[in-house]
Amino acid sequence: MADKILSAIDIGSSKIATIVGVRSTESQELRIIGFQSSSSRGVKKGLIVDIDEITMAVEESVEKTERMAGQKISQVFISVGGPHISSINSHGVVAISNPQSEIVDDDVNRAIEAARAISISNTRQVIEVIPREYVVDGQAGIKNPIGMTGIRLEVDTHIITASHTNLKNLNRCLSELGLNNSGFIFAGLASAQAVLTDTEKELGVVLVDIGGGKTDICLYVEGALSYSSSIPVGAKHITNDIAVGLRVSLQSAEKIKLHLSHYFSNKKEIQKKDADLNLTALNLPENVSSVTLKSLTDGIIAPRLDEIYKLVEEEIEKSGFSNSIPSGLVITGGGAMTVGMIEVGRKTMRMPIRIGKPSEITGLVDELLNPQYATTVGLLLYGQKNIITEDGWKNFNRILRDISIGNSINRIKDFFKQFIP
Repeated sequence: MADKILSAIDIGSSKIATIVGVRSTESQELRIIGFQSSSSRGVKKGLIVDIDEITMAVEESVEKTERMAGQKISQVFISVGGPHISSINSHGVVAISNPQSEIVDDDVNRAIEAARAISISNTRQVIEVIPREYVVDGQAGIKNPIGMTGIRLEVDTHIITASHTNLKNLNRCLSELGLNNSGFIFAGLASAQAVLTDTEKELGVVLVDIGGGKTDICLYVEGALSYSSSIPVGAKHITNDIAVGLRVSLQSAEKIKLHLSHYFSNKKEIQKKDADLNLTALNLPENVSSVTLKSLTDGIIAPRLDEIYKLVEEEIEKSGFSNSIPSGLVITGGGAMTVGMIEVGRKTMRMPIRIGKPSEITGLVDELLNPQYATTVGLLLYGQKNIITEDGWKNFNRILRDISIGNSINRIKDFFKQFIP
């Protein structure tokens, strides 16, 4: 069987990243053959605010990636995030179709569908139904019931929903470019796939993906995703604070923020906070030549980081699992590279914190092994693991789950095309 080409587009508030990978038949590792990242336009806090702008930005990103990969992109996974994301845990119960035999896929699918039958607004759409654990005849904690015997099958699921309007706008953007949607994937879930270890998930951990205009949160308990949400604060707010505090433009503030990160990453010894940061090399139009590190890190950046952590802490308390996350927090996304992220986090949250970088990929990875591309890499990793099956066909239940009135005909056509050699 030929190698499988997988593509994804990470549509964020600050960047649009397109990636193409090859899943080899001999190895499970994903080899990256094309990647391109450019500034985002038409997106604010994870929501599309200008469809023409975002369509042009995605088209530009896709074309550059196609040239690098030497492959035509037709099917893509799409990231979804922002405050319009919400989640709920649901329970489903069914009787085993043949109590004299073993539990089969059909029984599991019926149980998941029973759990999925929740009442939601017609302005929302389910994008993910994730089984947390199964219960067979009262025996809990089962991860995979297929092959077991029993009479009654129960399942606890985690359901993620998103704004139906935003998803329709994303689909319209793709259809105008001739791209088929392989599935919407919550950005936080994709990042978790790229940076979290199985041990962390099993012990209990919180993934915090700090993007440009929003922060996505995924909380794992006993190996299963148990809570997910998104808050409308991100790294751009830090840039805004620097612009106001130093009285410079947003472009200059972004340059100062990145320069500060490089300054600390290149210095092995501990820096004195009362030292000055030389900004002459940045050639800022405001003629700001230097600024004290203490005023920049402690006076401007730290208070905003403290606010982000407190909002994350509120979400953890809201989840009800605050005592079940001994692995602490894993911070990823572009905002994870902000100076003082670890120090402020440990002081505010009083739990272990580390910066998460993508893994499990080969090929063109020099630029990709960076926290800001965790979602980008995770889209391919999550897609190949949970949506594309071993024989190359899509997961039938996933297709049915993602069908909406606007694109149902195209999705049905795509499904049947997969059976044509």
